Amino acid sequence: MSKETRAGSIHAMLGSKLNGIRSKRVVIGNSISAADIIITDGKITNILPWGKLQSSGSQLLDVGELVVMAGIIDPHVHVNEPGRTAWEGFRTATLSAAAGGITTIVDMPLNSLPPTTTVSNFHSKLQAARGQCYVDVAFWGGVIPDNQAELIPMLHAGVAGFKCFLINSGVPEFPHVNLLDLNSAMSELKGTNSVLLFHAELEDTRSTPVTGDPTQYETFLTSRPDQMEVAAVEMVADLCLLYKVRCHIVHLSSARSLPIIRKAKKAGAPLTVETTHHYLTLSAENIPPGATYYKCCPPVRGHSNKEALWNALLQGTIDMVVSDHSPCTPDLKHLQDGDFQKAWGGISSLQLGLSLFWTSARIRGFSLPDVSRLLSNNPAKLCGLENRKGSIKIGHDADLVIWDPDSEFQVEQTNIHHKNKLTPYLGFLLWGQVMATVLQGTLIFHKDKHISQPTGELILVRTVEPPKPSAPYY
Repeated sequence: MSKETRAGSIHAMLGSKLNGIRSKRVVIGNSISAADIIITDGKITNILPWGKLQSSGSQLLDVGELVVMAGIIDPHVHVNEPGRTAWEGFRTATLSAAAGGITTIVDMPLNSLPPTTTVSNFHSKLQAARGQCYVDVAFWGGVIPDNQAELIPMLHAGVAGFKCFLINSGVPEFPHVNLLDLNSAMSELKGTNSVLLFHAELEDTRSTPVTGDPTQYETFLTSRPDQMEVAAVEMVADLCLLYKVRCHIVHLSSARSLPIIRKAKKAGAPLTVETTHHYLTLSAENIPPGATYYKCCPPVRGHSNKEALWNALLQGTIDMVVSDHSPCTPDLKHLQDGDFQKAWGGISSLQLGLSLFWTSARIRGFSLPDVSRLLSNNPAKLCGLENRKGSIKIGHDADLVIWDPDSEFQVEQTNIHHKNKLTPYLGFLLWGQVMATVLQGTLIFHKDKHISQPTGELILVRTVEPPKPSAPYY
């Protein structure tokens, strides 16, 4: 099939408010259909058999054989604004997202200054984000020691849920929690529909300090053994079963935790799990000495561990795949001395998620509906957005990614929109190129160009009933 045939005829101008999209390959639920998607005021108002929409001109986008899928939702992004905007920011993060077919990101409560751990700090973040976002943005709050009185007010203010660390977070303003803190927080959240996200590693007090060449990846890997994750996941599973509060394990890296997760889910724990593109793409054996841009926590592990994570995705033990986009300035990666122990832990990949995932998934038996479920539908459920996003359904936002799964491209600095371009994926050949992105019916990205003015919405999620007005005392 020629490239022209696949591409159809995308004649719409950037910024066009579309009234329909036509494709021979539309991912609807578990099937792929030839369909016309009807759009009114940014919402999907009908889905017709292919060719039934009677419309002409630029408001109907006929994309031929290109795949049309619900826009990707990335619930694990560190935007770092306000406070650390040299690392990233709302403008550059959302430009990257749009170029990657991502229509909604959920911003992590750290590493911004201040962190999103109080209602006041949340309002500071909303103020910083206004007028800058090219895609829709929702927000996680944070659980730190002694902020349990802020949790319900933050839910009323619109955070989607909360994130906590069971180990040093790497930044002093976001300290990790202990078991007492978790019992207090989960008591507060019981009875809400909120979710508590866990960075699941526990410090091993019995371990001896790691020695060895700090420029060798193996030295760093030895310092964050599987057992740190296994112990933490065990704790999370127990708390989840005890409180019956929704719990979510972020960036699972160790396949040794999978039996605990399976057992907890089988026992009825409201537990979900994500892994990341880097754990599914990279292998410890292939990380060169001094290549600190591969460092993240928990670490990228060995090839056999990676294959076990892919199997867990196929079996449904892992529910979704995210970027955990955590950039920093190049100096924090200690590139000159190549010291893994000193370098900031975090990998930049926000824009590349769909292509990274598809490049490996396509040869492992995953279908296009699987891609949509793992990158759109399940993340929408996690964030409380499933009633308006994550699926091509009547009544949902017309958030769509139009992409070519059969197109290969090379990752180059010039086509990356992240503020800091350092990433392990430079030079990679990836399958699955994003051709266009539609946000609430508006064409925001097409042919490597963005809409001139950002149109993204700051989403306030409702996971708790608003407080009832108190009755007068007389």
